[in-house]
Amino acid sequence: MNMKQQATDATEVIRNAILAKPDGILEHLAEEHRVSLRAVIDCLPDDSATAVAGDRFIDVLSDVAAWGDITFICHSKDAVVEFCGPFPKGRMGHGMYNLQGAKTGLSGHLRPERCAAIYFVRRPFMGLETMSIQFFNADGQAMFKIYVGRDEQRQLRADQVEHFVRLCAEMAAADAS
Repeated sequence: MNMKQQATDATEVIRNAILAKPDGILEHLAEEHRVSLRAVIDCLPDDSATAVAGDRFIDVLSDVAAWGDITFICHSKDAVVEFCGPFPKGRMGHGMYNLQGAKTGLSGHLRPERCAAIYFVRRPFMGLETMSIQFFNADGQAMFKIYVGRDEQRQLRADQVEHFVRLCAEMAAADAS
């Protein structure tokens, strides 16, 4: 069996695993099948994920900064770190995108040039519908994820769903032109 056939077989196995458990943890599938998280995201049903170019990094984050409370997640083998609150505005300086969130609780320094792709993902997780924007580096690993916020009834915030759908459409259209 050649490498192309092995990759095709792995893709089919991952797709079947997603169909069997649509709300499963995708990082576990990546680890189990020794592929990147991005490779697993690429196995989601077509209507579940929209990819756009990584050079849209600052445009996407600038838009999200006006959405209100979101959930920001960094997921590694060693930790899952979550922040719930407003995503801060940022600006470029010293080669980094500097988050200006000292007063909101989220701050830091991001490397836009490391972003190879951005995915707008809609899928169930733990029995709930989710919408996230996931940022991937060239190795196919998640840099971080931003999830649409929830209201008091744990429903996706309608205003953010509208922002998500609009931004996804705008970024996909910009990539297509």
